This record gives sequence, structure tokens and C-alpha cells, in this order.
Amino acid sequence: MRRSPRPLLLLAPLLLALACDGLGGATGGGTVIITSAADADALVPPLRVSIGGRMMSELLYDPLVEIGADRVPFGDAGFQPRLARSWRWSDDSLVIVFTLDPKARWHDGRPVVATDVVAGLAAIRDPANGSTTMADIPDIDSVHVIDERTAAVHFNARSSEQMYAASLVFPLPSHLVDTIPAGTLPTSAYAQQPVGSGPYRFVSREPTVRTELAAVEDHYRGRPGPDRIVLLVSKEPATAIAKLWTEEADVYDVLPPPDVAEAAKHPHVRLVRSLGFDYTFMGFNFRDPRDTSRAHPLLADTPMRRAIVHAIDRQDVVRALFDTLGAQALGPFARIQATADTTVPQPSFDTARANALLDSLGWRTRGADGIRMRDGRRLALRVLVPGPSANRVRASVVLQEQLRRVGIDAPLDKVDGQAFGAARDAGSWDLLLGGWGTTPSMRGIRGTWGSRSHPGWGRLNAGNYSNVDFDREVEAGLAAITADSARAHFRAAFRVIAEDVPATWLYEVTPVSAVHARFEVPSWRPEAWWRTIPLWRLDRSRALLRDARPAAQ
Repeated sequence: MRRSPRPLLLLAPLLLALACDGLGGATGGGTVIITSAADADALVPPLRVSIGGRMMSELLYDPLVEIGADRVPFGDAGFQPRLARSWRWSDDSLVIVFTLDPKARWHDGRPVVATDVVAGLAAIRDPANGSTTMADIPDIDSVHVIDERTAAVHFNARSSEQMYAASLVFPLPSHLVDTIPAGTLPTSAYAQQPVGSGPYRFVSREPTVRTELAAVEDHYRGRPGPDRIVLLVSKEPATAIAKLWTEEADVYDVLPPPDVAEAAKHPHVRLVRSLGFDYTFMGFNFRDPRDTSRAHPLLADTPMRRAIVHAIDRQDVVRALFDTLGAQALGPFARIQATADTTVPQPSFDTARANALLDSLGWRTRGADGIRMRDGRRLALRVLVPGPSANRVRASVVLQEQLRRVGIDAPLDKVDGQAFGAARDAGSWDLLLGGWGTTPSMRGIRGTWGSRSHPGWGRLNAGNYSNVDFDREVEAGLAAITADSARAHFRAAFRVIAEDVPATWLYEVTPVSAVHARFEVPSWRPEAWWRTIPLWRLDRSRALLRDARPAAQ
């Protein structure tokens, strides 16, 4: 049972505010402390995988262009200038020529130049960097420098999402990264103390504890509002969230439903409801965790995967975890994506069918604990669970009980922080409680579910799902010139993957984030809320001691 904050804690913000008032004009734009149970895995765009990594790297670096608030990935009408001030198309639409903003500077004062665009693309394409963006931009052929301020991005073919592909390229400072030996960027001094072009610059980092950024005073797009951004990492989600209630932190990304109710007890916390771009699944490993060169002895068989899917009551999972703040996931997509298909046939919750399938596979007898046996072996499948995700930890307990009812033992391997990503990528699991953050475009699906045998695809496809028909339809959908054609190809792709059952799609969450009420939040991007932080404004009458402008600025 949760306990109410003690009176002393309630007095603390007031005392801090009074102390801050004593600083007179020293109060600046404030400090935004983001509390999280997961650290940023990297600070340089081509290297990050996690949400924390996206968050910090996209505050440190600007892309060439950015998709607008309507989140339409087709064409270029909705895109906004960033490092590129303007652009023009070639007559055959296979080249976009970007003119860089002459005011854009790296945080060391050097101007952003065309060779930096080349360096950004090269970092994505260096296999040693393992960039997840690689699968998102195969349609970009090359970048060449026209002059110091002009870079031409060449495409392999026309499609409706060429500008979106260009928006995924974050230029890097060529005067710094071009001297780093190939294959060593992730371990370089630059990656630990990056020099970016975004509204915030790097200050300090203590891995798994704290990362701090500071406002760039003379940023070419104008000084951002808050003075400092701090990512504060706690080992457990409950510890991270508790920092909101005691005003030790200001933002938590997506609150679990019980904490949404708890927030009502804390007047300094404002809830922000947005649209869901994430989906969660339980994935099957097609390779043997003990030797990934071999097929999984159980899960490579489609009937076994179907039996598990029929044993899972997804509606019960949603009800148990989210009530009205969630919905069943329908496939490897979020409903909000432009080419999502809500008509994909869904597997039924049918324990009789699950039991029949398991019987047909020879798992007929049960031990004293109710777990099925075959040739003296128990039917046990280990589940890899990310400890920093409160929702997935709770879901894993519900799923474990549901699988036990049909005689499957599902011991949970709860792993913290970056260790989860390492275990996931190593394939050392049978079942995986995974979750992907999507974008307005469907192109990320190439990295998460595309075949690894397809060049550049499948970087995050840790279960090694593979189907050439799925790949073909995805590729055709992303190459489509019209939205209707794109939707038709993705509809076909979703039916292929539904038939193959590489996962059971569990839930989409209606995100509810928490922000300290002393910040005015004029806009919120559901697919990347952190990109609006530069627009936040501090209510100075409610400033805390940590909002005092840093002496060094």
C-alpha cells in the first residue's frame, strides 16, 4: 500500500521556492529532471536504440529536417527546416538538394557544413556501429557535397517517403568524427562526450545514474526555454516514479495506471494524455538459445507457437494492467500509424485448442506441478523481461499464470537496463516481453521484423523471424507512390506475419505522462515528446532551488 508523503516533504518545495526567490533574477528557464528506470544506451544518434538514447541524442543533435505536427510521412509539405534551411528536388525526383542554415553551429563553435551530412550517413552505414537506422534508409543511395553549405541526397528510387527518409539523417561533425578509426565510434571519446548541433549541449554523464545537458545560449533556432535537462536513472520504476511525488524530478514518460490515480494526490503533478505509438508483444525465438546457429527445438514449429498464442487471454492482460488506458495490439504496428490495418484476423483465446495442439505435439502427461512432460522433459520456456518496464514486468506475471494453466512453465528472467538489450540481441531466451516505439512511418518494421538475410534489415529482429513474402510486401509498401497502394501492401504483409505467428501482439498503451506543473507545456509530440522541451516555459513564481540559472552560464 502506498503511503502519503510526510508533511516535511510537502514543505520542502515551498522552502526551496522561497530560497529561490531570494536569488532574485538568478532564476532562469529552469531545470527539467526526467526520472527513468532505464538509462540512455548512447548519446549519438546512429548508436542509440533505447528510448532514453533517442531522448538525449535528439536534444543534442538536430536532423536535416523534421516531420511536422500532423505526422504525415508522405511528400514534403509537412516537413520543417532544421539544419537544412531549404531544399529543392531534381527533375526526376531522385535527388533532394539541401541548403544548410548558415547560422547552424556545432557546440564547439564550428559551422555545420555539407561534409557533416556525409559523415552522418557514413556513421549509420558503418556495420561496426550496428545502427538501427540502417534498415530505415536503404532508399538513400548516397550524399555528395555541392559546396560548403549544400548537400545533395541521392535516392535509389522514387517513393512517397523520400523526405521522411532524409529526416532520419542526423549530420555529425566531420572535423571530429572523420579522425575516429572505422569501427571504433561506439567506444570513442567523442561518443562519451559528444559535440552536437541541437538545442542542448553535453555537460556530464555517470552511466546508469545521471546525464546532464545544458541549453545552448546562441543556438541558431533560438535559445531553448529550460536551462538544463537531466536524465536521472533509478534501478526500479517505483523508485523513479516516487521522485515525482517528492518533487525530486519533473517528468516521467508513461505512468503505469496505478500511478495515474496516485498523481491526483499531488497537486504539483500535471498529467498529459497523448496518442500511443508503442506496442508490446511476446516474441518467439526461432533459434536455439544455447546455440543460435540451430533452430529452436520447440518454437521453430508453428503448431507450438499457435498453442501458446491460443493459451493467452490478451483481453485479460489489458484489463488487468490498463483498464481503459490500453487496448489489444493487433500486429507489428500501432493503430495511429498511417498504414496500420485494424482488420487483420486475430487469434482466439482458446485453451481447448491450445491443449489439443500441445497434446498433438506429444506433451500429453503432466507432472505433479501440472507442467506437461514429454520423454521425461518438462515443457519449460524462459521469458526475458525488462526490469525497467513496470508494465511489462506486471504483464509477465499474468502471462506466466496463463501459460501454466495449459501446462507450460514460464520462468521469468527479469534483467535490468542495458543488460536486457544485450540478452535480447544475443538471443539467449525462449520468449521475450518486447516493446517497440513506432514512428509515423512504417519503415522501422524492416529493422524489427524484417529478415536478417535481407541486406541491412533485421537489426532488432532478435527472434530471427524470416519470410520473403513479408519482406517483399513491406518493401513494396514503402516504395509505393500513393498512400492507398502503401496501405494495400502493408495489409498483405500483416496477413503474412499473422499466419506465421512470430509473436503474440499484446497491448498498446494510451500514454499518460507526468510533468511538474511549474512548467508550461505548449505542445507535446506523442511520438517524441522530448523534442518539445525547448518550448517549455517555467512559471517563475513556482520555481524551485534547482531552477536557479547555473553560475557557468
